[in-house]
Amino acid sequence: MITTDFVPGSPCWLDLGVPDVRAAAAFYGAVLGWDYESMGEGQDMEGGMFRRDGKIVAGLGKLTEEGARPAWMIYHSVTDADATTEAVQRGGGTVRVAPMDLDEWGRMAQYSDPLGGQFAVWQPGTNKGVELVDKPGSLCWTELYTSDAAAAKEFYGGVFGWQFGDMQLPGGGGTYALITPAGQPEERMHGGLMELPKENLALADGRPYWHPVFAVEDCDAAVAKATENGGSVQMGPDDAEGVGRLAVCLDPANADFVVLTPVES
Repeated sequence: MITTDFVPGSPCWLDLGVPDVRAAAAFYGAVLGWDYESMGEGQDMEGGMFRRDGKIVAGLGKLTEEGARPAWMIYHSVTDADATTEAVQRGGGTVRVAPMDLDEWGRMAQYSDPLGGQFAVWQPGTNKGVELVDKPGSLCWTELYTSDAAAAKEFYGGVFGWQFGDMQLPGGGGTYALITPAGQPEERMHGGLMELPKENLALADGRPYWHPVFAVEDCDAAVAKATENGGSVQMGPDDAEGVGRLAVCLDPANADFVVLTPVES
């Protein structure tokens, strides 16, 4: 499970880049019950924070990178962004945004893995990360779709020291690798890794991509809200044994995310 103590390698922040910030704010407000707090309205600086029950759950910004697709970016907590950057380069990854300080809040960097999957890191200063996780309307899991699971394990294991545990999906659905931060017990699992053919990765033109999983009280109701507000559904809602009821959705800008009503423990 994801918690807010953010051990090294665990997801600690996420933000969404889209062409239309106001439209995204309205969509996620309807689907996940988020409130949007604007931090700027300039031409290249439009963006702000999403809150749920007063607590920060994600960031939102205007997509300005030429050719970039609207998508969620997931950040992982690290103790040293510069050392992580060296590990990314040793592993064959690419530095998209070199480590940079964001005032006293912390230090960030963004990368691509060797196959092109984009991810980011956050070295905390005064800001540790999101304030609400593993509750309805907040991040509860992260997921990587990739065309080469073995290569992804080698790369991310080298960068973050992640531990992987494979499980077979029911009905011959393939192998799903569970991700746990280095040195942590299984109950601290924070994500999964799934190998898919490149043709099934069309959202990113065949490249790997990460997406967030948000906990919701009622998966079917969340899906209905998504479609009513201009989104669409890629898969589901379906019941996953031992996990819960989930659906893979696209927002109006085609950024992907998952909604999950977890099984009661």
